[in-house]
Amino acid sequence: MSSGAGAPRIDIVIPTLNEAHVLEKSVQTLRSFCAEHMKAYAWKVVVADNGSSDGTDTIARRLEQAHSDVGAVLLRERGRGRALRTAWAASDADILSYMDVDLSTELAALPRVADAIAREGFEVSIGSRLMRGARIERSFKREFISRSYNHLIRLLLRTRFSDAQCGFKAVSRRVVREIVPLIEDQGWFFDTELLVLSERLGYPIKDVPVLWIEDHDSRVKIVSTALDDIRGLLRLRRTLPGIASRRSAAAAAGGAERLQEPPQP
Repeated sequence: MSSGAGAPRIDIVIPTLNEAHVLEKSVQTLRSFCAEHMKAYAWKVVVADNGSSDGTDTIARRLEQAHSDVGAVLLRERGRGRALRTAWAASDADILSYMDVDLSTELAALPRVADAIAREGFEVSIGSRLMRGARIERSFKREFISRSYNHLIRLLLRTRFSDAQCGFKAVSRRVVREIVPLIEDQGWFFDTELLVLSERLGYPIKDVPVLWIEDHDSRVKIVSTALDDIRGLLRLRRTLPGIASRRSAAAAAGGAERLQEPPQP
């Protein structure tokens, strides 16, 4: 971990669900990368497990005990969004990020997404597989679904960010404090909701093109996830005008509105 005085602090969260077969290797790979390439930051790797039943939580706890630069947040309930929300809220870091445990996105992009927030004035930065300069290796099916989904987001909600669901993002402490409590979803749609709300409420987002290689052992259930995402988009289309108008009214009254976190489902 970097110990430079005044260095920006970043937590790199890895949400996990039954990933005992790969977790330790991925954490050690990430630690080695950060030790070499994240020297400008005080960094910490945080495993956020949500309801694993294969011993992932035991490995996470062991890694935490063995390394001062590793933490563990262990939840009984499932939901990637829930895991990220909990890990980010529990942290006092300046920058909160996350990446998928399979490390499908090149780690070389990590300093770029961190720098966008620490040095360039962005509140959110995201790895993008769909913008110019990105390189990807994945099946035609996943490529088609991804591009169709992001096109649907732009069509329904008039968004400008390029890739809602790449598992490689970073946000500022301000976003965790002001945007995350507005997010209703606890699962995979958490990412999309985070970006839509941030953009609509005026928090600048930077897209960073990445190298991304598909993990053929991915546990994502594509069809059911896609249906949940569509339902989430329709919900946001209904509720966004109200959220935006409430924020505008609060700003006009001289203070940011403080909304409570939605009840757990």
